[in-house]
Amino acid sequence: MPQITVDYTAAAGAAFDKAGFARALHTAVVEIAAAKPEACKTLFRAADDTAYGYAEEGGHAIVHVTFGLLAGRTEETKAKLTETTLELLRAHLKPEGLVLHASAEVRDLDPSYWKYEG
Repeated sequence: MPQITVDYTAAAGAAFDKAGFARALHTAVVEIAAAKPEACKTLFRAADDTAYGYAEEGGHAIVHVTFGLLAGRTEETKAKLTETTLELLRAHLKPEGLVLHASAEVRDLDPSYWKYEG
């Protein structure tokens, strides 16, 4: 915990400072959601095929960040985390020639969540 997944348009990958974003995001999660630094894990998934509205292919970069946190965070904490995430995306992803569509959400992990480190 937290489990963080970043889905993004592959065409924007070269303009995405993923390492810098992850460092800044992990710092924010520690400060905002009281997570432990060593517990922060982020998985980046590039999507080759994306679509936006009725637009022809290309011209848009889509990014969605999903947080899975253990239950107990307030709605205010979750909102602050998503707001901060969008600010960090704007700072670390600057896709030239593409319109950036960014979103983030925080969900509570199911009580069945378990992890393994080995």
